[in-house]
Amino acid sequence: MTTRPHPALAKAQSVGDALPWLTSRQDRTVVIKLGGHAMVDEALTAAFARDVVFLRYAGLKPVVVHGGGPQIGAELERRGLASEFKAGLRVTSTPAMNVVRMVLAGQVQRELVGLINAYGPLAVGITGEDADTLTATRHVPWIDGEPVDIGRVGDISRVDTGAIEALLADGRIPVVSPVARSAEDGHVYNVNADTAAAALATALGAQELIMLTDVEGLYAGWPLSDEVIDRLTARELEKLLPELADGMVPKMTGCLHAVRGGVEMARVIDGRVPHAVLLEMFADEGVGTVIVPDLDEAEVPL
Repeated sequence: MTTRPHPALAKAQSVGDALPWLTSRQDRTVVIKLGGHAMVDEALTAAFARDVVFLRYAGLKPVVVHGGGPQIGAELERRGLASEFKAGLRVTSTPAMNVVRMVLAGQVQRELVGLINAYGPLAVGITGEDADTLTATRHVPWIDGEPVDIGRVGDISRVDTGAIEALLADGRIPVVSPVARSAEDGHVYNVNADTAAAALATALGAQELIMLTDVEGLYAGWPLSDEVIDRLTARELEKLLPELADGMVPKMTGCLHAVRGGVEMARVIDGRVPHAVLLEMFADEGVGTVIVPDLDEAEVPL
């Protein structure tokens, strides 16, 4: 007599197949940067929120850093304020900074916290200003050999992980808005979310940094080729940096600094793919580009 397959058998097998993955990732801290472009689609953002809650219940410690470029751009346009980019960063005047602060902490963060909490009451919103989590200095890029004033854009000079570690210890999911106050002039600065995520991952001693964006990963020979590079060492990435488009420079520089700062791996993945975080973590073949330390910098397994 044959046994009739149970309708839930496939789900049970999937959960069983995940056991090795779950066992190896208990208590791992994962910093995930969600780009503003990846948040334009409500269904994708909801899928991301569900994935993050799954990670937490599976025994990981996710920390979310969000961007908000499209949302900021739309609000600036609505107010008749200029929106300009130089060296891959948004030029941020004082009036624009007020909009950045309002949109990131008052709109984007609140929506993301609400979505995550719809699947589990775990998310807590925090900005880089709160408890001096992030401290900034004014960023002055050099373009064509000359320093360029891009306004209230900051470099991270210090990270205090105390508030985030307290939230993680309480089982919460911190959702961080990338703004930071300067200890030098007291002004609040707009910090690139990729840079903020990398700095937090390094300071927290995170095992993984994941950057969700609106491309498939790092392309080999872009724009002539759309072939995604699956894996790079830090040294290989460093050689490629001068050739990258402006928008990819902060992401890949953040990944480079993270793996050079002790993070085991950094990934750039396509946030337009539903459940991209789980696909990247579970699948044998990822959905983006992974950056790892150089062999002489990494711990060689026995």
